[in-house]
Formats: sequence, C-alpha cells, structure tokens
Amino acid sequence: MEKKYIYLFIIVFSQLFFSISCSNNKIGETEESNNTGITIREVGELAAINSKAFILPRYNYFYEMRIIGILDHGEIVRPGDSIIQLDPTEIKKFILNSETSLETQLAAMEKLLVSQDNQISELESNLKTAKASFELKKNSLEASRFETERIRKIRELQFEQEKISLAREEKKIELNKIVNDNDFKIQEIRINQVLRQIEEVQDIIETLTIRTQYEGIFQIARNSRTGAMIKLGDNIYPGSTLATVPDLKHMKVNTFINENDFLKIYLGQKVHVRLDASPNIIFEGEVSYIGKLCRIKETNSRQKVFDVEVTILKSDERLKPGMTVSCEYLECR
Repeated sequence: MEKKYIYLFIIVFSQLFFSISCSNNKIGETEESNNTGITIREVGELAAINSKAFILPRYNYFYEMRIIGILDHGEIVRPGDSIIQLDPTEIKKFILNSETSLETQLAAMEKLLVSQDNQISELESNLKTAKASFELKKNSLEASRFETERIRKIRELQFEQEKISLAREEKKIELNKIVNDNDFKIQEIRINQVLRQIEEVQDIIETLTIRTQYEGIFQIARNSRTGAMIKLGDNIYPGSTLATVPDLKHMKVNTFINENDFLKIYLGQKVHVRLDASPNIIFEGEVSYIGKLCRIKETNSRQKVFDVEVTILKSDERLKPGMTVSCEYLECR
C-alpha cells in the first residue's frame, strides 16, 4: 500500500516539474516553435506611418505669430477640420499702414506728373524763344551780306551762338523726357511694391486658420523655447512645429532586434503584434525596415540592437500611437 502512494507521489511530482519547465520556456525572448522554427519576441511602440506635421511657415514681413485658438490635445479630427488659429491683428495693422502708404505714393505720383507737365511747358516755352531768336539772327545774317566784313563776322558769331542755344534747349527737352520717364517708372515701381505687399499680406490672412488634411488624433507640439506644450497666447517663430496629426489608418511598430538575432529576421517576415493592454488579441504585421547600423539599446547598457519597423497589415481603431506592444517574429531563419 505504501508503495502505491510512493508511485503516485512520483507521478504527480513529475507532471508538476514538466509543467514548470514548459512555463519557463515561454518566459524567454526566444523559444523553439514546433514546426515553424524560432520565434523571437521584442517590445516596441506604435506609431503612424503617415503623420502630418504643421510647421509655422515663414510669412513675409512677420517674424512671429501668436496663437489665439487651438484644439485640445488628443482630440479626434477629420479632413478639413480647423485645428489652429493664428492672430491676424498685426497683419491687419500692416495692411492698414500699407494702404496709407499707397495713398501717399499715389499722391506723390500725381504731384510728379504735375511737376513734369510744368517743366515740359517751361522747356517748350524756352525752345520757342530760342527758335525765334535763332530765326532773327539768321535773317540778320542774311541781311548783312551787303555790310562790311567786320559786321558780317559779328552777325555770323551771333548766329552761331543762337544756333548753340537752340541746340541746347532741344537737348534739354530730350534729357528731360528721359529723366521724367525714369522718375515715372521709379514711382510706378514704388506703387506696385505697396500693392504687391497688400496682396501678399491679404493672402496670408486666409492661411491663419490651419486645417488638417488627415483623419487622426490631434497632438500638440512642444514650444521649442520653453519645452512646455504649446498653448493659447504663445508667440511662435517660423519653422516651429505647432502640432501633428497621425494617420491612424496606417500604423507601424518602432521596435528593435538584438544583435545576436539580427541574421534571423528578414524583410517581409510575418510578425504577430500584441498590445500590452490586450495581449490576447493578435494584429498581423510584417517587417518593413531593418536598420543597417547597430546601436546601444539604453544608456549605461552594454546590449546592442538594430532598429526595426513592423508594418501593421490591417487598420484597427484600437491601435493608437505611443501604445506599448510586443512583437513575435515568426518563421525566423
């Protein structure tokens, strides 16, 4: 009877030892699969494949913009939704000042045209006087052919002098026309510059309401100067990222592979992705990128890894950027 209990104890102990051994095999990152070879497990983080970053453009004449409206962080947005509103106050002031400048330049153009007309009238009057004097000296020269040689010489000199004066007045009119044309063009350029400024700035007003082209989750960026999340009233410089909207229809996992397992994975390899929040649900994926350079996994760590990206093959609303997942690399080499 005692032998019977001893045999029963040995059988129970053996089954318990076998189950513990099996469970210990599942804890490791690498395990032998029955038929498909080695399966490697690594952790990773979900991210959107396509993510639209909204960067403050460089507006002419403006070096910073003030935020007067912004959606809540994490809010769901759809294409065409307004996500950020920039302050148009300074732009409207600029337009008002430019319109005042335009009026000044138009008045200067009118004044210039009046002044040019007066100059032309004066020069034409001087030219008529010079022509009349020239004709008088010419007639006087012709009448002096019966005079003495000395008088004819004087008349010739007087005629040449009037001829030079007439040519000078004609030259003045030609030069005045060139100067007037240049002055008119310069003033016209000034007016067109102001008009162009007004048109450009008016076009800016339409872009102050920033809209998204993607459907996704609105994520506010951090202020590059303060490090805090951008908020109402912040002044933002051109080139600063205001927010991002990831496209949740196409997701990927940013993960890594141990340097010892680098040669065991390959592009197109099937991967089972599990959310830490729902480990029983499997999302199908495949390896879409394998890094070419090895790096240290963490600071003060000797473990080295290669970066890997796994593309999720089907869209799922449960997948959100930043969620922690585990990746099971199937059918490893």
